[in-house]
Amino acid sequence: MATDYDEVRSDVKESQDRSLEALQSANAPDARSVVRELDEADAMDGAVTPGGEFVAEELVVQVVPQAEDEFTCYSCFLVRHRSQIAREKDGHAYCTECEG
Repeated sequence: MATDYDEVRSDVKESQDRSLEALQSANAPDARSVVRELDEADAMDGAVTPGGEFVAEELVVQVVPQAEDEFTCYSCFLVRHRSQIAREKDGHAYCTECEG
């Protein structure tokens, strides 16, 4: 009698069926409750630091306007010195790193 070695053994098949039944009968959370829990966790992240302290600081950043000898690369959007212009096309300048 020929043996089919690709066929799943009966003891493995029974084990897989029992595992599937156990997973299906488990009390799994629904998608809405998971999303709700994640939203609550995200809301708390912004107010409390890992040490439990509340942070109420504002960042003050001084914005320096673009100088006459600088340009903004249209590809990487970095402000660079005019000596780094590789090409200009349709009124847009591209730096040497983006063109190289």
